Amino acid sequence: MKFRSDNTAPVAPEIMAALARVNSGDAPAYGADEASQKLDQVFSKVFEREVKVFTVASGTAANSIALASLVRPWGAILCHSEAHIECDEGGAPTFYAGGAKLVLMDGEAAKVTAAAVEEAVARNARGIHSVVPQAVSITQATERGAVYRPDEVAALGEVARRVGLALHMDGARFANAIAALGCAPADVTWRAGVDVLSFGATKNGAMAAEAVVCFDPELAGEIERCRKRGGHLFSKGRYVAAQFLAYLNDDLWLRLASRANVLARRLGDASARHRSHPVETNQVFIKPGAAALQRLRDQGAEFYDWGAEGSGEARLVVSWNQADEEVDAMCALLASLR
Repeated sequence: MKFRSDNTAPVAPEIMAALARVNSGDAPAYGADEASQKLDQVFSKVFEREVKVFTVASGTAANSIALASLVRPWGAILCHSEAHIECDEGGAPTFYAGGAKLVLMDGEAAKVTAAAVEEAVARNARGIHSVVPQAVSITQATERGAVYRPDEVAALGEVARRVGLALHMDGARFANAIAALGCAPADVTWRAGVDVLSFGATKNGAMAAEAVVCFDPELAGEIERCRKRGGHLFSKGRYVAAQFLAYLNDDLWLRLASRANVLARRLGDASARHRSHPVETNQVFIKPGAAALQRLRDQGAEFYDWGAEGSGEARLVVSWNQADEEVDAMCALLASLR
């Protein structure tokens, strides 16, 4: 019963097959190969408008390169206090952006609101003595498994434009969010005011395949330079590109994510009395207390503690390939907690 992280899952068979298909003969380097040349077109179809796509190896790189293209060293990135760029990236966004500061906001289920953005901007309005807010970063789905609806993103997009901020979306679990929402990817990205998206695939069946999707053509040159300077321009780009082509083909990305979401809801139903957040995607948060969590571990369950030390809260993450038997066994354990 392994529910530590969707990072532990293997590569989906369709994606592994795509890697095997491109692993023959020579191919031009640095994105000039046939697979890489198709990326913009394929992603543009998914998002219903022309986009520029830049592949990288990790979500941290995608977020950091995207944000570095939006802010100056004396600037500020507004984000939730639980955001991955704040808690789990070792200062990489600040490093890539040459020292730009992260300004933190709070909000239920790790979501930020338009009002919180306005307050954070006002908090940093002391002229030359303040950092200059230049971007806001939100996570879809959030670090608490919640999703932003199209109207919620649009409200953030509106205030961002009004106060002069770019809007970045960390989409490490973007597939899970879209599968949960059932909307068009465009509806929660560029149509709602998002300028740059970190599009994740590694957690959902790929192998070290992430991308920066640029909706603003004027930013593309900045992202391209930031990627090269940051060491993420692949020489053998065909291997990452082939993964994305397979991932997006015939909605594989949504089918894999949908399965994980459905299984997570089963865990959520079984742990209803102890849930600390509603289950919207493939993450389940429970707070039965430290003793109960130890009993789960004693029965073979694997997961991470969450929240403050000793809080008795935990996170369970369901992967695209999770065995039904594992979910059945975990549901039985969760239902037995009193």
